[in-house]
Amino acid sequence: MAARDPLAVIAARAAADLKHIVLSEGSDPRVQQAARVATDRGLARVTLVGPASLAGVVGPGIAIEDPEASPLLPAFTTAFQAHRAHKGVTEAQAAQLVRQPLVFAAMMVREGLADGTVGGAIHTTSDTVRAALQVIGKAKGAGLVSSFFLMVLPEDHPLGARGMIFSDCGLVIDPSAQELAAIAQQAAASARTLLDVAPKVAMLSFSSKGSARHPAVDKVVEATHLAQEAAPDLALDGELQFDAAIVPAVGASKAAGSPVAGHANVLVFPNLDAGNIGYKIAQRIGGATAIGPVLQGLAKPANDLSRGCSVDDIVQMIAVTAVQGAQA
Repeated sequence: MAARDPLAVIAARAAADLKHIVLSEGSDPRVQQAARVATDRGLARVTLVGPASLAGVVGPGIAIEDPEASPLLPAFTTAFQAHRAHKGVTEAQAAQLVRQPLVFAAMMVREGLADGTVGGAIHTTSDTVRAALQVIGKAKGAGLVSSFFLMVLPEDHPLGARGMIFSDCGLVIDPSAQELAAIAQQAAASARTLLDVAPKVAMLSFSSKGSARHPAVDKVVEATHLAQEAAPDLALDGELQFDAAIVPAVGASKAAGSPVAGHANVLVFPNLDAGNIGYKIAQRIGGATAIGPVLQGLAKPANDLSRGCSVDDIVQMIAVTAVQGAQA
């Protein structure tokens, strides 16, 4: 029996529990087209942040919020100033800041007027993530905000599974052992949310179970122990080389008795170098579809796009954000 297409499953779940997603870059034609596609497919209720004239461009069923003229502006100014007063933000500064599309969209989510937001088609990752952190903030108990890529493998891939989580491939450059353990737990939760699977988490390294010695290996070993202590019921193991994590015969040889080796569906990379290179190899040589970077660890969903994103990329991210919003 062929494995289910994760993107089809995510789309079906989004359509079954319609959430309100606000797109901060409504002036971009790709975003406008994606809003139309997502609305027509019933993936989400969509609001575009941009000039009121967009209504005549995108057609019916899509709301428009113009930060310069929105009736929400006074309430958002007051709420933002109160939220950032500890940073010395004045009311006048707040009134200017909430007019910025990324901030306005994030305020809609913070104030419960939308279930999630997507940006980054125009803005940089740093700008997009900064707005999410400053306005929405970290989830209760989250030590950090990290990211993952949903990797969708080609049909009939020899691994059998179609979906995997790669983390962190887009945000945390050189995580400590403690941060790596937190990323592993966040990535496992993301696998449950989006793939509806029991996560099997591999803590990746160039060593498997002591086959090499180096401070970089020691960090992964420590992170593995910390994650196992924090989440003893989670199927998580390390340190594992990539092949030991996903190939059953290699896993049995290099990590006999491991509950994860050879069957991992969540791969946690030791740093951003490895993660970024790894997901791009899987995408460009392995033929996998990469959706992300998707943020994890926020109080409510806010996600980033590549500035080179396609309409399909945006539509897929709307569906992912909607499913995250159903779990928030």
